[in-house]
Amino acid sequence: MDSTLNYNYKVVRQFAVATVAWGVIGMLVGVVIAAQLAWPALNFDVPWLTYGRLRPLHTNGVIFAFGICGLFTTSYYVVQRTCQVRLFSDKLAAFTFWGWQAVLVAAVVTLPMGLTRGKEYAELEWPITLLIAVVWIAYAVVFFGTLIKRKVPHIYVANWFFASFILAVTLLHVVNGASMPATWLKSYSAYTGVQDAMIQWWYGHNAVGFILTAGYLGMVYYFIPKQAERPVYSYRLSIVHFWALIFTYMWAGPHHLHYTALPDWTQSLGMVFSLVLLAPSWGGMINGIMTLSGAWHKLRTDPILKFLIVSLSFYGMATFEGPMMSIKTVNGLSHYTDWGIAHVHGGALGWVGFITMGSIYYLLPRLSGQKQMWSTRLIDLHFWVATIGIVLYIASMWIAGVMQGLMWRAVNPDGTLTYTFVEGVKATFPYYVIRFTGGLLYLGGMLMMAFNTYMTMRGRELATARIPAALSAHA
Repeated sequence: MDSTLNYNYKVVRQFAVATVAWGVIGMLVGVVIAAQLAWPALNFDVPWLTYGRLRPLHTNGVIFAFGICGLFTTSYYVVQRTCQVRLFSDKLAAFTFWGWQAVLVAAVVTLPMGLTRGKEYAELEWPITLLIAVVWIAYAVVFFGTLIKRKVPHIYVANWFFASFILAVTLLHVVNGASMPATWLKSYSAYTGVQDAMIQWWYGHNAVGFILTAGYLGMVYYFIPKQAERPVYSYRLSIVHFWALIFTYMWAGPHHLHYTALPDWTQSLGMVFSLVLLAPSWGGMINGIMTLSGAWHKLRTDPILKFLIVSLSFYGMATFEGPMMSIKTVNGLSHYTDWGIAHVHGGALGWVGFITMGSIYYLLPRLSGQKQMWSTRLIDLHFWVATIGIVLYIASMWIAGVMQGLMWRAVNPDGTLTYTFVEGVKATFPYYVIRFTGGLLYLGGMLMMAFNTYMTMRGRELATARIPAALSAHA
């Protein structure tokens, strides 16, 4: 059969396997540094095993390795199926896979060596930053080229979310990445002082907004209807959700800089936009969950659907908590505490992790010519182990965070601090042990997924699916 008449599943399967592999690596590093916070001697006095070196490796591993590989996987699959055409360029698509893996390997090498720009979620030094830009341009060409040559008249809403993610990340990466190289391994930001902080958190929060939210909402609007075998609850609401979300998210970043040198009006504006975000976020959550109308019974027997729907519950939780934490009075208690860690991981493990896992579980059998994964029971076990892990993690960090905030602000009648900082650290210790346990369970779930993936794909040829000749509005 002529390959030009088939969908390009090769690059989709490559990214799917990479998503699972990097997920194991990213979560493993997270468990290591969680253990180090409870038992600091576990760095063994080796510089490249210290928390300060491994923490950016963990965040980059989860966001850019596990997370974005998942977005490459799903966007390449969805854009082909909904546009009913093969990817715009097989060679460029292959370049995005190998180029992105080169970026990730470079991160694994340089970050433990301490070669970093020191900017949150933008630590990688300038040669790697340039490679990211080249790969991203190729990604945009493949994705938008595929949209342009589509056979169907409209653009399905999932592709709107994927498109906004690709465009916004381009803008964010270029502006925040502006720097002056000093050597091949060192550069300095083009901005200084509070301007640098403002640009960084405009970038940093929008990494959450457009990578960790908009991109994954593309998964929601394709994979939940497909797995539930139900139409999207409200297509009109999905369009309102899209435009409200992408406009509002862009301006919420200053809430990371409350009580700093940033002008007060800018902090307040960031707070206002953060509060407004609650409406489109919950609109999207409700739209996704209500897609199960008439099919709720499937949750009893379909573990993939459990992943997809529970991810939306965590999305709703995180998008309620975030706006509340942006309120200045609440932020005065939560800032710099482990409450922020609970918030981030509720979103990352519960929302991003679960929607990605559910989508990959949906795809792997279809990419391998199978009716289902090797073990459905193992998927179910993965779901429950990971869910328990998330609950232990975020609950312990909520308690620790509120406790830290209250201890740090407690004062004696004479105005002196009631507790020393060390007393706060000592009181937090048991919660760090619980956090480590929760992370270990979540990693255990990822290892189950990796084993299930291997057994599903072992000895299997790449599946092919012929592009329909007739025009159709459905994937």
